[in-house]
Amino acid sequence: MRMALLGAGRIGRLHARLLAETPGVDEVLVADVDTARAAAVAAETRTTAVASVDDAIAHADALVIAAATDVHPELVRAGTDRGLPIFCEKPLARDLESTKALVDDVRAAGVRLQVGFQRRFDPGYREARRLIESGELGTIYVVRLAGHDPAPPHEAYIPASGGLFRDFSIHDFDVLRWLSGREVEEVYADGGVLGFEVFRKYGDVDTAVATLRLDDGTLGVLSVARHDPLGYDVRTEIFGSKDSVSVGLGPHTPMRSVEPGVPPPAGPAWQNFLIRFEDAYRAELAEFVRVARGEAASPCTGEDALQALRVSEAATRSRLEHRPVRLAEIA
Repeated sequence: MRMALLGAGRIGRLHARLLAETPGVDEVLVADVDTARAAAVAAETRTTAVASVDDAIAHADALVIAAATDVHPELVRAGTDRGLPIFCEKPLARDLESTKALVDDVRAAGVRLQVGFQRRFDPGYREARRLIESGELGTIYVVRLAGHDPAPPHEAYIPASGGLFRDFSIHDFDVLRWLSGREVEEVYADGGVLGFEVFRKYGDVDTAVATLRLDDGTLGVLSVARHDPLGYDVRTEIFGSKDSVSVGLGPHTPMRSVEPGVPPPAGPAWQNFLIRFEDAYRAELAEFVRVARGEAASPCTGEDALQALRVSEAATRSRLEHRPVRLAEIA
């Protein structure tokens, strides 16, 4: 199978390396609007740089889209027009209306689409889901989620990000749906600018919290921040009537206990999402090969991406309007 990798930025570089190592992928065609960057990534990963995105699509059996969000709809439709299986990093589009239109188009064309929510492939998250599905945790009372980046993004990224909940927390909203097998019914969110005034300039926040009520009454609690001085901290804690478990708690967690006699984590702390989730990205792309061959259904569909974005929209609206927002309001 010949894969076209569209986009050779930070996540594209990782995908190029992982695709080159993935069984069933015979060749990886790397394309980027910056042809020099595509050439550099191809040389580094022993893949093949091509002159343009159009050339890559024309000679591919499947697409992996890792380009800027603004061009995701255009690239997905280019693959859809050719009937190619498509893997697209989140989000599919910047807003809800565009995302829904794109999902409708993909569904109508009958194209296989997998969206890049890599936490679904992380061993810890997969074990937590197994424990919930098997009933070993009992009744789930609360799911507590934390997502803290080590440092804020470059200023140029902030206005294009869609805001903290749409950009970062959408992963938490997706994994909450996936772990629980339930839908979010209501969100109440708040946030503020506590460390980096540049976010205020764009109507965004650097720190936020949210409470979420699922349709079976289970409660979720989220904290999210653009700065953690110790590293990249993404965790999920699940409290049940029979047991309680944590994902992301271990020797690389950037947090220490101040209880007497408790040693600090062995470290080193995770420094970014590429390091923390490399194995998950690898498994995710391997599964996409199976999806592209028609051997498996998509493990993360366009509809899944749309529902996660609806929760992000509800959280954003709640923060701005200072009130609980029901998902039924987000058409």
